Amino acid sequence: MAYALVTGASGGIGRSFAEVLARNGYDLVLAARSRDKLETLARELSSKYAVRTASIPCDLSADGAADALYEEINRREITVSTLINNAGFGDNGPFLDSDWDKQQRMVKLNLLALMRLSHLFGNDMRKRGDGRIVNLSSVAAFSAGPGMSVYYASKAFVLSFSEALAEELKGSGVTVTALCPGPTATGFESGAGMKNSAMFSLFPQTPESVAKTSFKAMEKGRFVKYHGPVTYAYNIISRILPRSLTRRLSNKINGGKR
Repeated sequence: MAYALVTGASGGIGRSFAEVLARNGYDLVLAARSRDKLETLARELSSKYAVRTASIPCDLSADGAADALYEEINRREITVSTLINNAGFGDNGPFLDSDWDKQQRMVKLNLLALMRLSHLFGNDMRKRGDGRIVNLSSVAAFSAGPGMSVYYASKAFVLSFSEALAEELKGSGVTVTALCPGPTATGFESGAGMKNSAMFSLFPQTPESVAKTSFKAMEKGRFVKYHGPVTYAYNIISRILPRSLTRRLSNKINGGKR
């Protein structure tokens, strides 16, 4: 049984990606913290698109959670042919004033869980000679981000890591796509404490539009997929302007001091 695994599937881009996959005939493994939301989504997609679904509640920021998810999927004799590493979160405010435990959980989820799942399922895909991995990066990957230092750094890591892995896997039958959306109306801004940030008033995208264009990029085996006018514009700006200017611009967007 070949399935697509979507992490952070209970809402936002993850939920929309799950629906796009189901619409295109993919059977699904849905993973997120909320059991109720996962089970409801699994029933909805199974009924609407006649696909098989499995829901596995888990907190991927917890130690050993990625391995436990992999083991549970194997126990159910499910083959993951497509991995959507979507789970992640951000935080807003000066690093030295931040809650250390929250920053550490962010690193574990945004980086370590993504790496571990890519390693586990990527090796299985390479052995079979077929598979797709999509890693959620961001427009935040293009510069340093005062006021969101760890989040920006995590997304820069995801972009660099994904491009390197994609190059390493050329010719193997396995593709890796780094997805770089701009501000997206997912509730991220509330969870990151950014309700008043200018970032989310600059042409916010819908998770549905992000998922649709990202699915097409995944199917084509694109290394990197930018989405939205903010992403395209900031990618160009970050290549032209000195980093001293782009980090000041990021600081302003993130609501920091001038």
